Amino acid sequence: MKVATLQSKIYEIHNLKVMLDFDLAELYEIPTKALNQAVKRNLKRFPSDFIFQLTIEEWANMRSQIVTASQEKRNIKTTPYAFTEQGVAMLSGILNSDIAINVNIAIMRTFVMIRKHAIEHKDFNEKLNVLETKYDKKFGDIYEALNYLLQNEETEKKQKERKQIGFKKQ
Repeated sequence: MKVATLQSKIYEIHNLKVMLDFDLAELYEIPTKALNQAVKRNLKRFPSDFIFQLTIEEWANMRSQIVTASQEKRNIKTTPYAFTEQGVAMLSGILNSDIAINVNIAIMRTFVMIRKHAIEHKDFNEKLNVLETKYDKKFGDIYEALNYLLQNEETEKKQKERKQIGFKKQ
């Protein structure tokens, strides 16, 4: 399973990285209805921080951004379920096919990679901000001096370009 394929199926909703039921069903090669029925039969395993159903507004916003064949078949009034990383991990306990096991392993690795990248990116941004703060102050003085010199240079040019009045020395 390609990481890029999995990453394209991970969305950010409510500041959480989630996967939608129809994408998971497609990856597991089962109908979305079967996936949701399996979840409903095991609701004790899926607290609200593992799975939640999108609101109609959230779904409408997402539909304009996502283009998949499976959503075209979906009833517009029935919104998809969003599975957090823990919810996806819990699916591995209720879906026991070889495909489901392999897909879950790939998904878990993708979530770990995304989290690792986010942490590295955060460290990089913090270091960049420190450098910008440190050097902006130093360069601020240089910019101020350059602007002063440029203003003086322009003033001198204007002085030379002025038409002289009065007596000329011979």
